[in-house]
Amino acid sequence: MSRFAEVVVLAKDAEEVMEPLTRPDGDREWHQCFTRVDDGVFDGSRMPTNECYMWVIQFIRLNWGGLLTHLESLPWPDPASVQVLVRDEEDSCFGLWMIYDGKLVEVPLPHTKREPFEGNSVTGVLSRTDQP
Repeated sequence: MSRFAEVVVLAKDAEEVMEPLTRPDGDREWHQCFTRVDDGVFDGSRMPTNECYMWVIQFIRLNWGGLLTHLESLPWPDPASVQVLVRDEEDSCFGLWMIYDGKLVEVPLPHTKREPFEGNSVTGVLSRTDQP
C-alpha cells in the first residue's frame, strides 16, 4: 500500500546511535534509511562539523510500524533531548514525540487532536482543530 510519511529525529550527541539507521539493514521492518542533516546546512557554510542533531526519513509505504518502538529502545546519550516529529499522509501538521520515563510518548499539541486510522496509519491522523 502506498502511504507517505515523513519522520524527523532531533537528538543531542546521538551520531553513534543513529549511524546504523543511515545504512540498509534487512533485519529491520522498514527498508528506508535516515539521512543525516548536518549543521552546515543551517549556517550556509555547507561545511559539516562533527556534531549533528537531526536525521530525516521519508516512507512511501505503510511499513514503518516498528519505528517508534525501535527509536524508543535505542541507548540515547541524552534521552531528554530526543524529539521525534512525524507527519503521516493525512496529518494536518507534524506530531511530536519525546522520551518520558524511558518511553517515547506523543506530546499533546495545542489545537490538535489525533484519531485512529486503523490499517492506514501507524499513528492515526493528527488534525488541527483551529482550521475549518
